[in-house]
Amino acid sequence: MARILIFHGYLLAGTGSNVYNARLAQALARLGHEVHLLCQERHPERLGFVDAAGDWDSGTLQVRSLHVPAGERRSAGGSCTVYRPDIGGLLPVYVADRYEGLEARTFAELGDLELSRYLRANVEAVAEVAVLAAPELALANHLVMGPVILARALEGRTPYAVKVHGSALEYTVKPEPRRFLGLAREGLAPAAAVLVGSRHTAESLWQAIADPALPQRTRLGPPGVDVGRFGPREHLEAISGVASLADALQHAHEPPPAASASAFARDPREAGAALARVGVGDLLVAFVGKLIVSKGPDLLLAAFPLVLERLPAARLLVVGFGAFRGGLEELAQALQEGDLERSRELALAGRRLEGEAQSGPLGYLLAFLEGLEGAPAERYRAAAGQLSERVLFTGRLEHEELAELLPACSAMVVPSTFPEAFGMVAAEAAACGALPVSADHSGLAEVSRTLASGVPEAVQPLLSFELGPDAVEGIAGRLVAWLECEPELERRTRRGLVETVRERWSWESVAQRVIAAARGQLDGLPEP
Repeated sequence: MARILIFHGYLLAGTGSNVYNARLAQALARLGHEVHLLCQERHPERLGFVDAAGDWDSGTLQVRSLHVPAGERRSAGGSCTVYRPDIGGLLPVYVADRYEGLEARTFAELGDLELSRYLRANVEAVAEVAVLAAPELALANHLVMGPVILARALEGRTPYAVKVHGSALEYTVKPEPRRFLGLAREGLAPAAAVLVGSRHTAESLWQAIADPALPQRTRLGPPGVDVGRFGPREHLEAISGVASLADALQHAHEPPPAASASAFARDPREAGAALARVGVGDLLVAFVGKLIVSKGPDLLLAAFPLVLERLPAARLLVVGFGAFRGGLEELAQALQEGDLERSRELALAGRRLEGEAQSGPLGYLLAFLEGLEGAPAERYRAAAGQLSERVLFTGRLEHEELAELLPACSAMVVPSTFPEAFGMVAAEAAACGALPVSADHSGLAEVSRTLASGVPEAVQPLLSFELGPDAVEGIAGRLVAWLECEPELERRTRRGLVETVRERWSWESVAQRVIAAARGQLDGLPEP
């Protein structure tokens, strides 16, 4: 068994890379390894697989045992210690966000001095933990700043791999190469291997870094799915699980967020009240992700009246938080009122709806709205009048809570308009037997192709849709076709989805790939 150091730098719940690191650490510990994970998680005691927690709040590193009862530990023979470096309260992020106890600003907004302080604090923390734990292997997350932090802190003493999640590459390094490309190259140069979620991310990375030797060290390393937690259930059992989750959320002791944080923070009572409206006869469709323009939730919202025209029992659950929530709710209200002119104005406003000073229109949404006229427009207005009843905004749900919700869903839509390294939420939906309908690009397309190999031929075209002027109709058409399909075809498809995920994306297999990559054992790892 090995001692493994992981640098993540963010939380251990919520977004994709957070979940990745939490589940990876848990899987490594379950396999018997000793894990030392540096991040900014504020409540490690809430995570059953974490045995100890360290911080520098008193000025020096203090590590405390969490005394997890043996019956509640999920790490078997291994262990996991989480450390929270003192970064002075300023957390650099790739897209606008908010974090408890921290001021989150995008990397682009940081001055050189602020960036230098952040780097120095983390380098010093990693170096101290490395002396204390003597890791044999390490993993850096994100193209910046994890790799350069490990390169400077470990100084060649410990081999490490890099996991590129996509956000740092697309939102930070590529837009501002003058400031961040050199740091990315410095962090990648000593790495034994670089793991990517898809061929698309690999090609984007190679082009940005422009190192002819990098492809030789790049291997496929997608995230995994907790197949023990995310799995199918019979319909009545799944609906009962949603009802139990709704009740637990409505009676949670967690205080509601301040009004100023409503777009970002979690409100369990809001989530519980929304989920309490789910009925046995509902055909549930889910969106799960950050509510930002680049995730494309506007396309699904605009598509839903077309679904309701054919299937009044359909219900859309919008699960997530972010700066675009207000704009999305405005769009829902305009559509509900049949005000297509107002809806077009919102589409023209584009990213200004999430607080950006300037941006172009939401082109795919605008193309759909401008094409609505005559009798189809009247039918659309009539169906859209049901949106306030048939669309539920839950706000953010924790990862474990999604495992209670997704088995009750018939489908999930992943309409992202921006490149994605992988489609983890699509894979988790598939593990529960819900059909993921994803945009046909980047890592999402690769997930769809993998899933297509395990489902009946008639269903394969429903797994993805092309981004373009017909995207809204494309989403609606696929949802209707799936929700109306014959019971036997649905049963075979659900079984194929579940089996494919279990074969391809278990967390134990992900953990083994990370270890091999950090050791430089690349021959057995798939090339992207």
